[in-house]
Amino acid sequence: MEAATPLRHPRVHVLMGRVILENVVVDDPATAAYIDRRISAGDDPVAVVNDAIEVGARILEREQSAVDAEFVKNEFEKVSREVETAFTDKARVVAEFFGTKVDEVFGEENGHLARELQRLFGEGSTAAVQHQLREVMRDQSARMREDLLRQFSSADGNNPLADFKAAHLRTAREAATRQEAQLEAVREQMVALKLELAGLRSEREKAAEVAAEHARGTAKGRPYEEAVADAVDAIARAQGDDADAVGDFRGGGGRKGDVLVDIDGCAGTPRGRIVFEAKNSRRSRKEALGDLEEAMAQRAADYGVWVVPSEEQLPARVDGLREVGGDKMFVVYDPEDGSRLALEVAYSLARARVLMAKGGVEGLDAPALRAEVERALGAMDDVRKIKLHLTNAAGGIEQARTVLDGMAERVRSHLAQISTLIEEAGESSP
Repeated sequence: MEAATPLRHPRVHVLMGRVILENVVVDDPATAAYIDRRISAGDDPVAVVNDAIEVGARILEREQSAVDAEFVKNEFEKVSREVETAFTDKARVVAEFFGTKVDEVFGEENGHLARELQRLFGEGSTAAVQHQLREVMRDQSARMREDLLRQFSSADGNNPLADFKAAHLRTAREAATRQEAQLEAVREQMVALKLELAGLRSEREKAAEVAAEHARGTAKGRPYEEAVADAVDAIARAQGDDADAVGDFRGGGGRKGDVLVDIDGCAGTPRGRIVFEAKNSRRSRKEALGDLEEAMAQRAADYGVWVVPSEEQLPARVDGLREVGGDKMFVVYDPEDGSRLALEVAYSLARARVLMAKGGVEGLDAPALRAEVERALGAMDDVRKIKLHLTNAAGGIEQARTVLDGMAERVRSHLAQISTLIEEAGESSP
């Protein structure tokens, strides 16, 4: 008997990144045909087989990866559907639970919150908050009214209106006394008005004559500025001052200013300057002050005096013999009137103001000078009042003129006292 030939089994070994094949037969016509063509083409059989195995292994690896990915995807989708189903069921249960609880708490009719709000704020509930607040406010208001009534009705020091009531009673008594005095003054004024009414016709005639006379100028036919210059010159000579009519001469930049007075100019170097601006027409306050400023600047004067012939020609809101800015004054001087008393007062006040500002009267009793100035101005007010009565009451002209002359003498005495105070202070100064 012949011995059987032992068959070699195919073996595949993977060692150190390499594949070793033994007795491996590939039973695939396509593979065999491909390798045969490559060998016929002259390729290395071993290299062709290696390429075929390597390429096939890569293809199989990719296919296996795709199969694994598809498997994982299918498993994930299945698990996701299960989780989604379970979550949906759980969420439905939770939503139903919370919905039930919300209805129990916030239900419009039977909810706990609605019932509690109805109990606390309902109109028909006795425990409602607004009812409780109303009761508390009513009690507090009644208590406060009682406390205020008790406090304001008491006569002791706890009543804050005690001083007010006493002051009110005192003021009422004083007002009654003043009213009685005012009524008496009104009665006296009524008597004076009756006299004034009796002389209205003559007053109108006299006013017409005065207006016509003013339109014609002064009685001698001279311009008003010349009449003012003559009056100022006469007053200046009596004071030892030097007065010049400078209206026709150009000063430092213009011809503003009609009369320039050098204080103590007759005795040597002048101690100050006063400029007079005479106007026979009415100007506005702003324009008059501007002209005085320019006149003072162009004539290097320390004080400016604006002179007009009547009260009606003074600027609006300006009274005669009232200072403006401490270095300007407005005064009324009518040459027709025959009295230059107001001009003398303005001259003396301006002269005293300049000398005090220059500091050349050390030792001057300022309070005494101020008192004399105030008395002079007060006397001038009396003079104006008497003039008004003279104009309105024709029947008492002679008597009033006598009083007027007395008042004028008083004013001149005050002016003389002012000059005396200034001269004494000047003599006592080193």
